[in-house]
Amino acid sequence: MSQINQTILVPVGFSSQSLIALEQAVNVAKMLGAELTLLSVIEESGFFARVFGDTNDEIMFELKKKAQAKLEELAENIRKKENLEVTTLVSKGKVYQKVVEVSEMINASYIVMGTNGQPKEFQKKLIGSNAFRVVSTANCPVITIKGQTHYDGCKRIILPLDLEKETKEKVKYAVQLGKLWNATINIVSVVNSSDDEEMRRLKGTVRQVQRYITDKGLECSSELVLRSKGTRLVKTILDYAKAKDADLVVIMTQQELEFTPNFVGSSAQSIIYNSEIPVMSIRPRVSDNYNFDLP
Repeated sequence: MSQINQTILVPVGFSSQSLIALEQAVNVAKMLGAELTLLSVIEESGFFARVFGDTNDEIMFELKKKAQAKLEELAENIRKKENLEVTTLVSKGKVYQKVVEVSEMINASYIVMGTNGQPKEFQKKLIGSNAFRVVSTANCPVITIKGQTHYDGCKRIILPLDLEKETKEKVKYAVQLGKLWNATINIVSVVNSSDDEEMRRLKGTVRQVQRYITDKGLECSSELVLRSKGTRLVKTILDYAKAKDADLVVIMTQQELEFTPNFVGSSAQSIIYNSEIPVMSIRPRVSDNYNFDLP
């Protein structure tokens, strides 16, 4: 991916979590030399309308003016402090739809957005979350930011691998970001048993990917982790990431393509909801490319 003329789209709802995500987007933009586009989406019954205390259609124009003014204030601070190009946009509609539409309109390289984690059970079944709907439908990688404490930079990237659902795109993005930050990449494969055939195949895949990453000049380690009986796959991965003091987890959403964005119980969705570490989600461009065919 070229580092020229890249744009990072940041949805800003003026919640504390979206402002934390904006801080992280600024860090990424500085490393990439990228431009920022800040987007606020006004939903009539949404958070933004509640912030300003105005929900009537007749004053929507005033709401947009207020949103634009707040975005411009944020943008001007970033321009002065970080010397970055920043554009602001305000739109009306459903948040996840507008985020995806704008990302395609501006040809965004990344979307960086905050998430408050897993919604209430009835909401999850019916509508999912804006963050996960964006992840499920956006054509560019999406970095979701949960939690309150993050660092300026990325020293360690966790790259979960398995035998069925991965493509080389995830490895490519991990390498690109690893080079930007001179980060170490930790490959982790979670196994359900000590089955000799499964272990053999996993070891072969991991060796191939690790060799590819080290050939790119990055420090890379790998580990096969046996999942304890009764322990969920997602917990095993997130516990591993926490133990390694990781700054980013890179996942694919290949398995999500077979379901609606509201599908409940998928590993990718659960990682996005539960990880306190930023997660980069990549929706593969070639849906049937399940194998690592790395040069």
